[in-house]
Amino acid sequence: MSTATRVMHSAPEQVWKLPSRGRVGMLSLIIGEAALFTIFVVAYIFYIGKSLTGPTPAQVLEVPILGTICLLSSSFTIWRSEHAIEHGKMRAFSGWLAATILLGVVFMVGTAIEWQKLIFRDGLTIRTNLFGTTFYSLVGLHATHVVLGLSMLSIVLVLSLLGRFSASQSERFAVIALYWHFVDVVWVVVFTVVYVIGR
Repeated sequence: MSTATRVMHSAPEQVWKLPSRGRVGMLSLIIGEAALFTIFVVAYIFYIGKSLTGPTPAQVLEVPILGTICLLSSSFTIWRSEHAIEHGKMRAFSGWLAATILLGVVFMVGTAIEWQKLIFRDGLTIRTNLFGTTFYSLVGLHATHVVLGLSMLSIVLVLSLLGRFSASQSERFAVIALYWHFVDVVWVVVFTVVYVIGR
């Protein structure tokens, strides 16, 4: 038997491992949600400038800089919390997770303030014109996803503080974190379409 043949036979076989069911499930959900967002984004772009009455985006929209910074920063803080739980640092995990939730809440407060201004001061509702319909549909869909993400993260934080969530569940948390990263990526698209292209 040649040396090359002996080396080939002594190399360990790689065992194929099934991917995590949680990750596969979440990726499937994200693909479906991405398709839904695509429809809403295309509708928004298609109807830009086609409203017969005001107000127009340029007249009433202000760029949500603080909210955007907070939401995009939350991708870093949730990544830090993932890193902490993988290494069994539960106190750091809870701290970074709380920071993620806080950043998400600031984003939602900014959205609520924006909507309050648009509805009560500028008179823009979902029935005002095509801009109002597509704006509230697209931004509202994203806000709904943020609220869902915040709910999941808050449950994990409470369980962590009660000692009911441990490093052994890091894979489950990674699935939730994947959803939060998706919400952040979608905001980049929504922000670009609504506040940059649409104005």
